[in-house]
Amino acid sequence: MDLKRGVDFIGVTVPFVVHDGKGRVLLQKRSKNCRDEHGRWDVGGGSMEFGENWEEAVRREVKEELGAEPLKVEFLHAFNALRDNNGTPTHWVALVHAVEVNPEEVKIIETDKIDEIGWFTMDSLPSPLHTQIMHGLIPARQKGIIR
Repeated sequence: MDLKRGVDFIGVTVPFVVHDGKGRVLLQKRSKNCRDEHGRWDVGGGSMEFGENWEEAVRREVKEELGAEPLKVEFLHAFNALRDNNGTPTHWVALVHAVEVNPEEVKIIETDKIDEIGWFTMDSLPSPLHTQIMHGLIPARQKGIIR
């Protein structure tokens, strides 16, 4: 039997708010190959692997998606992501982190899942945004990580 995370059992995900340490956030435009919300701008993220701690999972995902070495990883908060994906209920526990990187190291590695990336402030966010994105952006702004 092929069980699916977030559908057949609760999945654990590590969304991350990538920032440059100067108030800007890096967002990714989701491709048609993503699970859902195609063409929407989002923070990065991925599933935890068995045996990983949170920070290890975040560091691995940042390298896999953007090729950058995290300079600083900071836990922001956790939330239950209860959603409907085309009629299928999903449940993920999201452990949101802020990740500082050197902007010059960032590039799209997962070209099948990321159509575009860009640096933004809270006053210049692109559209349309992922439905869950504010769970990461608001805590990052409250901590002064992004402006």
